[in-house]
Amino acid sequence: AGKWVREIVEWGPDVVHSQCEFSTFFLARRIAEELDIPLVHTYHTVYEDYTHYFSPSVRFGKQAVAVFSRWVAARTDCLIAPTGKVRILLQKYGVRCPVFVVPSGIDLAPFSREADPWRSAVLRASLDIPADRTILAFVGRLAEEKNVDELLRCRAALGDVPVTLLIVGDGPDRPRLEQTAAALSLAAPDVVFAGMVPPEQVADWYQLGDLFVSASTSETQGLTYAEALAAGVPVLCRADPCLLGVVRDGENGWQYHSEAEFRQRLEDFWAHPQHREALARCARETGEEYSAQRFAERVEAIYLEQIERSSLRRIPA
Repeated sequence: AGKWVREIVEWGPDVVHSQCEFSTFFLARRIAEELDIPLVHTYHTVYEDYTHYFSPSVRFGKQAVAVFSRWVAARTDCLIAPTGKVRILLQKYGVRCPVFVVPSGIDLAPFSREADPWRSAVLRASLDIPADRTILAFVGRLAEEKNVDELLRCRAALGDVPVTLLIVGDGPDRPRLEQTAAALSLAAPDVVFAGMVPPEQVADWYQLGDLFVSASTSETQGLTYAEALAAGVPVLCRADPCLLGVVRDGENGWQYHSEAEFRQRLEDFWAHPQHREALARCARETGEEYSAQRFAERVEAIYLEQIERSSLRRIPA
């Protein structure tokens, strides 16, 4: 690590941007101090939603996260938060450095192409999902904080309605979720666990869904929402501050506040088939806001501002 730091110092960057609060953060801070240049840090994770992994006490876990976050922020020139939700949380922790909101960018190319009806038909047939079924697609890691249980309960409450909950992804919670599905008397084709899929095929799996669904409230931004929208798939998801201005009711999908409202929004979708093309078009337009190009432009502006501020600090009074 020492040799790597020396090589970077010799290279002489104008700014350092760290992406992790742990091991690499210390190296980033060391480089910034040696060169007297700004340290920009992106705060990616809402750690208080993950306290069950490291603390038996939720209250203690949240206090520890607040102290740790203040410690990190005090050693940076500014923070980047993926959403306003994260900025508000950091301010609640007592963070004093500037916090800029910049949604993480994604490569839109794999998601921007139109859905291939033949490819979708092949995927549907491989899963034995009848052609007349509405598909609610969840794509993501199967972990406790993703709250997939709620999606299973919502599907169970629909009864015999021809709807398939398609769960794409894997993770430590999958065995328990499969048991939960069985306890709710859910089996294929009412619920289908597709498992992991190759990264280059993810867009096809999004587009297999009529709606993208999620019940998670632990996201800092939730790139799966942006990917689904970019793929032209309207979203039906649990309301969360990270989605303010992103998922707009009746335009590119809906946010719901209860399992009963989930059913109501789904019925709205079924009741107006003539609006589906408009929903898909608006979804794609929203997804374009999360392009890698837009992200790069926003972050570059922050770099230039921090470099200028750092230069002004060096000017003698």
